[in-house]
Amino acid sequence: MTTTDRRNWLKTVALGGGFTLLGGLPALANPIERHAYLAEGPVKLNSNENPYGPSNSVREVIRENFGLGCRYPFQYIGGLVRDIARKEEVPEACIVITGGSTEGLHATGLVYGLGGGEIVAADPTFQALLSYGEHFGAYVHRVALDDSLTHDLEAMERRITSKTRLVFLCNPNNPTGTLLEHGKLRDFCVSVANRCVVFSDEAYYDYITEPDYPSMVELVKENHNVIVSKTFSKVYGLAGMRIGYLIARPDIARRLRESLMANTNTLAILAARQALKDTDFYKFSLAENEKCKEWIYRELDQMGLPYLRSHTNFVFFKSGVSIQELIPKMAAENVQIGRPFPPLLDWARISTGTLDEVQAFTRTLKKVMA
Repeated sequence: MTTTDRRNWLKTVALGGGFTLLGGLPALANPIERHAYLAEGPVKLNSNENPYGPSNSVREVIRENFGLGCRYPFQYIGGLVRDIARKEEVPEACIVITGGSTEGLHATGLVYGLGGGEIVAADPTFQALLSYGEHFGAYVHRVALDDSLTHDLEAMERRITSKTRLVFLCNPNNPTGTLLEHGKLRDFCVSVANRCVVFSDEAYYDYITEPDYPSMVELVKENHNVIVSKTFSKVYGLAGMRIGYLIARPDIARRLRESLMANTNTLAILAARQALKDTDFYKFSLAENEKCKEWIYRELDQMGLPYLRSHTNFVFFKSGVSIQELIPKMAAENVQIGRPFPPLLDWARISTGTLDEVQAFTRTLKKVMA
């Protein structure tokens, strides 16, 4: 499935939210097994996981190749690099396979933060790169989101100095789920990449419904100082297998590859290769996500709670009460929600999960806030 085909299909799903809410798309009927663990234990909506993965075909590949668990991954990683390079339409030298995209974020934080490098980022946003950079001596300029809780690109650019080595963008952003206007995003990245490296964290890129929304891989192809991270943890449902990748110009990719401290594993590589082929599961995951978001929106509207329409697999809403109080109250009712995201301490992040799980969440939220 090409990027354009996926965008057109996903836009259709998003516009048909009312239809999917009533039962989904017939063509996508049940391409996965409903595993008992989904209904047992706490309702886990705090980590933005895809509860349906790995897909059936990926599970079969893992079973068939379990004996290769005794083998190091080095002889298998080349096949995945080729698959990703073909998907992203870049040379293989641009691809860095990582143990989850977090390992790529850590390696980048190390490379560009070591020895006091300065990093500019929004606040709040995903912290893995920033906290790792700080650990190795970086100074992070955290720039408040604007009034719409979106990256304030103008304010971020004003914070760039001669000491700035990297600007970090998480787009769509975690925890807000907001998306930058694509023209402004590209203009910002092109301008800033002339002064330092731009890191575009695209962990949630697959969930974007806007037609023709660009990945910043486009700028890598144009030889800019841009790094893009992507992951198999979200739409592909492989969070527990720890596999992701970076895309960057070959000289940058080489430097990052040499700074990795944790590799992925053989079974994760084979699982990722199969996941890229399983378009039925990919479509199913996206359709279920839209269905769950529509449910959450409807219930929050009924409760009169403000929220941000999300371009991810979670929803950020304003509870109006301290998140430090809401988390334990929800946990006492067996529902886990997202951690605090200062300074927005009366906002909560809820992952989409399954429809049964988000229905349990809304029932519980009404109970604890009554």
